Amino acid sequence: MSKPYAEVIGDPIAHSKSPDIHGFWLKQAGIDADYRHCHVRPEELADYIAKRRTDPDWRGCNVTMPHKQAVMALVDRIDPVAARIGAVNTVVVENGGLAGYNTDAAGFLEPLQVELAKTHYFRMARIIGTGGAARAIITALTDEGVVLVVAGRDPDKARALLDELDPDGEHHVAPLSHFAEATDFAFDDREGCFDLIINATSLGMAGQAPLNFDFSHVPPGSICYDIVTAPLETPFLAEAKARGFRTVDGLSMLIGQAAAAFERFFGLPAPRDADGELRRILTS
Repeated sequence: MSKPYAEVIGDPIAHSKSPDIHGFWLKQAGIDADYRHCHVRPEELADYIAKRRTDPDWRGCNVTMPHKQAVMALVDRIDPVAARIGAVNTVVVENGGLAGYNTDAAGFLEPLQVELAKTHYFRMARIIGTGGAARAIITALTDEGVVLVVAGRDPDKARALLDELDPDGEHHVAPLSHFAEATDFAFDDREGCFDLIINATSLGMAGQAPLNFDFSHVPPGSICYDIVTAPLETPFLAEAKARGFRTVDGLSMLIGQAAAAFERFFGLPAPRDADGELRRILTS
């Protein structure tokens, strides 16, 4: 007998942790449904979507690279946040059609919600990277009233990104090398301020070049956030912890964005009371 299912698609896809996350939550919630992975090549994407439209058991899919932009032309409605980001990572069956969402922004913000619920005199984030993840992070933070400094290999690309995503914002750009070199800047009193340092690149990931970052650029009281998931404690986060800064690892964003998708697929909030056990599964 068939039963409801959702899945994650991409090329490649075998490495995805999404089946482990959603499968764990389905079991915890007692929901009789499946979550799978499906290898979909770029030339197969349109046929995949067309076939799933006619499958009564299909509840939707998470979308990974390289399909996050291409899938936008294949759905019936795009959520305004996804439209601003310019990428869809979640497709769901909705009102007889298909709707495209982006849960990366919500997933990124989830571990920061307690801090963002406070009132601050000033909020600033330094973002390393100008790729797809940075688009979601920039969108999320500008909606929270955060002034940004975006650093990339090409500062012109960083400026174009900010002009597109928040044209009225008073943000700044810098070359990647700016944060690799020490600074003698004397930070003012940060009491009542919110400061965030984000690695939104693959630098520091296993098999990739390290993130060359000098901690003289980190204001007192900052939170250091790395979206890399392998290794979970990157050299950037390890040094941040050693220096006494609060840290957020990449699993926090991964689990947060999955939780937002889970509720859209299966109609119930993801059961989050066993997140510690889930983390152990994902890192074993």
